[in-house]
This record gives sequence, structure tokens and C-alpha cells, in this order.
Amino acid sequence: MGDDSHSWTAAPAAAERARSVLAAAWSCSVTAEGTREELVGAHTVTEDGRVMVAVPQDSALLGAAICAPRGEPSAVLEFADVAPVPVRDRIRARLWLAGWFTVEEDRLAFRATRVVLRQSSGAVVVDLDDFAAATPDPLTTAEARLLTHLADCHADAVERLTRLVDSDSLHGAVRVQPLAVDRHGLTLRVERARAHGDVRLAFHAPADDVAQLTERMHVLLSQATAASCPRALQWQRTDGDR
Repeated sequence: MGDDSHSWTAAPAAAERARSVLAAAWSCSVTAEGTREELVGAHTVTEDGRVMVAVPQDSALLGAAICAPRGEPSAVLEFADVAPVPVRDRIRARLWLAGWFTVEEDRLAFRATRVVLRQSSGAVVVDLDDFAAATPDPLTTAEARLLTHLADCHADAVERLTRLVDSDSLHGAVRVQPLAVDRHGLTLRVERARAHGDVRLAFHAPADDVAQLTERMHVLLSQATAASCPRALQWQRTDGDR
């Protein structure tokens, strides 16, 4: 990285990241007893990570839940974490929960027996106790608004932040966009003619709310202003390829 203070890469733990994906998702795919349903706006999440699903009385999922052997894994829920800013390969992560449904009043309650999180770095099995105890990142519900505002209204700030990125990571860059933000840092997507990669700018301290995030971003921008401009991005600007 261009500054020693950004050589560390603080990031959410797998359980926290999984709970964040779950908290932000508006839709999910459910596979049970050979049937697959796409649910939109039909689920909520309890504090311990159980997924509560509202389904019509004639849903195949309801029949599968009633007929499945109690306590045995009989369904899989899949959630996709989609970047709010248009970039290549917008799926940032996928989350799979394997487990079973039980009927609770007019809803189905899903309890996971296996949790798998897949990100660009690979797939990891999340410990169930860690998953139940974890909480979503505090910026999860505000992330989409924050990132789209940064991309749409402050492109100059995004470009300035690239001064904190090692020039090798920017070689051949044609576009840089904000990809993700959490309490630990900001991730930028560096797009090249035929490939892309991500770089992470860690905050000097975690941000627990939007006010703290604003302060952390101001610190990054101040450091970027004091840094030299990467040669790779200067070359792209001169060539007109941005």
C-alpha cells in the first residue's frame, strides 16, 4: 500500500460477514424436498440467526416442512450479496444455510445446521455458535446508500483514495469504483480491460455508526491528499482510458 498505516487488512470475521449478508438480503432461494422457490421480501431474521419465512398456505415449502423428519437437515437457503454500485461481477458473496423448517403459527422457522460463506477469497464453513452469537456489521443497512452516494457524487474522492493503493495494483486500471464498506474499512474494485481486482483501505479504528464512518473517511482522504498520485493511474488519465 502507499502508506504504512494501511498495510494491515482488518476485515469482518466470517460469522459477522455471514450475519451481514443475511441482514441485508431482500430475497432468497429455498430448496426443499426437490422443490425450489424464490422468495422476495418474505423473510426476517431473529437475534440468534434463525430465519423466519412467511409462505402461502399452498406453498410446497409448507408441505415439505410438515412432512420432513423432525430435526434432520431437509432444506437449503441461499442468499446473494450484490454490490449496490454497478461493477463487474456484482455478487460479492453467497451464503448457504442447510437445516430444517418447523411451523410456528403462520410462519416457517428455519434453523441452520451448517452455514457456508463464499467470497472471492474462497468458501468457509462458519461455526454455528459463532453464527448465532454474531451481529451484523453496524453499517449494513446504510451501506447501499453510502456507496451509491460516494460513487455518484464523489468520484473525485474515489480517485483521490487510489493514492493510498500500491501502484502495482492499479496497473492497467480503466475504472475504480467503491465496492463495499464495513466498520473496518472500504474496499475498492479496480477494473482493467480484461480483469479486475479488489483493494482494501482499512480504517485506523472501527466505525460503529455513520458519524464515525464519516470521520474515518475524512482521515483516509486526508492521508490520500498527502500521498503522491500512483503512476499507473496517471498513465491511464494521460491516455484517456479511464
